[in-house]
Amino acid sequence: MVWLALVLLLAFPVAALAADPLVVSVWGGNWKDTVEKVVAKPFTAKTGIPVEFEVGGTLDRLAKARVSKAAPLVDVTFTTTHVGRLYISDGLFEKLDMTKIPNSKDLAREALRSDYHLGTWAYVYTIAYRPDQVQGEITKWTDLWEPRLKGKVGMPDFDPSHIITISALLDGGDETNWQKGQERLKRIKPNIAAFFATDARSQDLMKTGEAPVQVMLSINAFHLIGQGMNVKVITPADKPGIVGIDTAAVMAGSKKAAAAHEFINMALSKEIQEQLVTTFKAGPTNLKAAVPTALKGQPGVFTSPAEWKDRGYIMNDEVRAKTLAAWKEWFNANIVAK
Repeated sequence: MVWLALVLLLAFPVAALAADPLVVSVWGGNWKDTVEKVVAKPFTAKTGIPVEFEVGGTLDRLAKARVSKAAPLVDVTFTTTHVGRLYISDGLFEKLDMTKIPNSKDLAREALRSDYHLGTWAYVYTIAYRPDQVQGEITKWTDLWEPRLKGKVGMPDFDPSHIITISALLDGGDETNWQKGQERLKRIKPNIAAFFATDARSQDLMKTGEAPVQVMLSINAFHLIGQGMNVKVITPADKPGIVGIDTAAVMAGSKKAAAAHEFINMALSKEIQEQLVTTFKAGPTNLKAAVPTALKGQPGVFTSPAEWKDRGYIMNDEVRAKTLAAWKEWFNANIVAK
């Protein structure tokens, strides 16, 4: 009876601990579905730890994390690399123990964003368009300003950093002296048909033809192509697309930090990375991950250090994070406003 009592006392806490879920914060829709299928299910199969999700927009989830900082509701957070800097500056991410993430040794240099967050996949914001809705080809960024595209262009307003930086680059500036592109960007207003705040809205605008030309996330363009839509996604000839790197991090104060590290390590493994590439049509951050032949050379899919360097423009994370509020204010006042 004594031994039985000891067994029961020891067993119940362990069982309860094993059943305690790891909570992962990520975007909704295809993002959550893919992370759940490709990463979470193998993680649970290996560890016995169930995974639950908090879903929402990038800045909405940051706001929730700030409110719950003293008692975080999330263990792992996926976010963009520059918004990750805002988490870091607010003390919301835990410094990663790289010995618990051995797959980090196989990452592209560009995926090592900081000691607090690591890149999990890559993409670009570039031009996507419907050839059946547009007269002539679109091959470069400056085409967006042509009169033939009057009332046809859509672009994001929740984060205008992509088009602001492209406009600056076209006029000899960059994200640090973005004011150089202001006058150019003002001239694009007649061509703008709509703005969007979510991936779902972006895709709807393309499907309906309301905005058949877009500054679009390459993953979304490939998703539409996979649905059978006649969409062309390009690598602009004048300036490269703006690279996006989504990252994973462990939340400061998480009671499941060890499991969170293991989850991230699995997401960065060669096998999981290859599945993420196939599902998202995104670029792997693990350089050992194989890329399907059909995706090689496509926008946002980088397979070597040289491609990471030459086929996309990577903005300075700190500059982007610190300037985003000013960009949004200027963009809303000068571009969005009628």
